[in-house]
Amino acid sequence: MTRALLIAASALYISGCALRPLYSGGSSGVVATTLRAVQVAPIDGQSGWLVRNELVERLGNASDAGTARFRLEVELDDDITSFGIRGDRAATRERRTLRARYRLVEISRGTVVLDATAGSDAGIDVVSSEYATVAAEQTALERLAEAIADQIAARLGLFASRTARSQ
Repeated sequence: MTRALLIAASALYISGCALRPLYSGGSSGVVATTLRAVQVAPIDGQSGWLVRNELVERLGNASDAGTARFRLEVELDDDITSFGIRGDRAATRERRTLRARYRLVEISRGTVVLDATAGSDAGIDVVSSEYATVAAEQTALERLAEAIADQIAARLGLFASRTARSQ
């Protein structure tokens, strides 16, 4: 019994040693300072405005050239697809999809250090009121912008953590 307990405890100890908190060091840690050094470039369209605001909220915005080490460039693809067609050819359901391709550019060298994608989608019920449908589409876009910004911020945090460990 003691031997089994010792083996289980050592397995937990060994497996846990590779885990490191991503935001260790708090606001003065490597990841937090790297994220604050990211300048978020303007993004076209209403969806771009929403995503950029969410990113600035999560990362901060190194707007002046002195503090910015990286520039985040984002291209969005916003699409609404109707399906669930009734007998009168009216759609009963829509899917709003927001996809982002983003690049993190090191400003001093002008090189792309991270090139990745993020995406999310939301279902929308199409009702008889056009106003309610438009409001549901707008709400879906706001939720999708938050989801995209969360994915990008998490990926940038992981990039910052891995870059700090490799140096």
